[in-house]
Amino acid sequence: MTVITDPRCASYREPGHPERPERVSRTLELLKSQTALPITWATPLEPEESQILRVHDPLFLDRLSLPMDFDTDTPAHPDIRSHAERSVGGALSALKAALDNDAALSLMRPPGHHATADRAMGFCYLNSVAIAALEALSSGHRPVAVYDFDVHHGNGTEDIFLGRDDCAYFSVHQYPAYPGTGRYSSDNAHNYPVRPGASRDEYRSALRQALDDLKAFRPALVAVSAGFDAYRGDPLSDASLEEEDYHWLGAELRRLGVPCFGVLEGGYSDELPNLILAYLRGAAG
Repeated sequence: MTVITDPRCASYREPGHPERPERVSRTLELLKSQTALPITWATPLEPEESQILRVHDPLFLDRLSLPMDFDTDTPAHPDIRSHAERSVGGALSALKAALDNDAALSLMRPPGHHATADRAMGFCYLNSVAIAALEALSSGHRPVAVYDFDVHHGNGTEDIFLGRDDCAYFSVHQYPAYPGTGRYSSDNAHNYPVRPGASRDEYRSALRQALDDLKAFRPALVAVSAGFDAYRGDPLSDASLEEEDYHWLGAELRRLGVPCFGVLEGGYSDELPNLILAYLRGAAG
């Protein structure tokens, strides 16, 4: 198992904001102290601007450098463009590990799946998973599937990939919930909305259906938007998953038998480190 991280991703914060440095720093403490799972540590690659521009508008990249908040959820932290680019580099490093036949997770912040081609929103600035998936496609690995189990619909990823025949997006999320999208499926975007307050069995059934449909798509590679905010104790949802469900998810993705890498999206409970470790143990086998 390869985990990609960089200490600089924990060097910025907004007081009271749920997307806080401790999401990564406390997870790193647990991963480095545990002995059940052997981990190879890696650092983010340096992304090329051309890789980012496959997804994002050049004027939007310039906007990332301006000291103006994007919305109330998405502040213009000092040097946020560099932080977001390192998250992209983490996803690219995770892709490289997966293509070298090792399960991998980019443990970086900020997250990315809400970022559209020309808009930062929902704590997200650059869409790391989309950039890495397009890099895989450009290298001849096709088709590519994106599996998103964050409790919030990855509207940015869906918008970026909608209508393509070389990739497909599979998202299990709570609806209605932020950002208000993901109620219906369309073309190559497969959405599995779960009602607020749904039982654990109902949520797990949606995750299973999405996995079955992904398997039928027969991808050459799977990119995972790994959000852990469908956990029953997460402050940003009222979903119902337990720690063992994330172990199950990791194991099911491993059983697909194709290269697979993940990037950290949401997850805001104090139990996040344990949820990530459970997922990694399932993914490692």
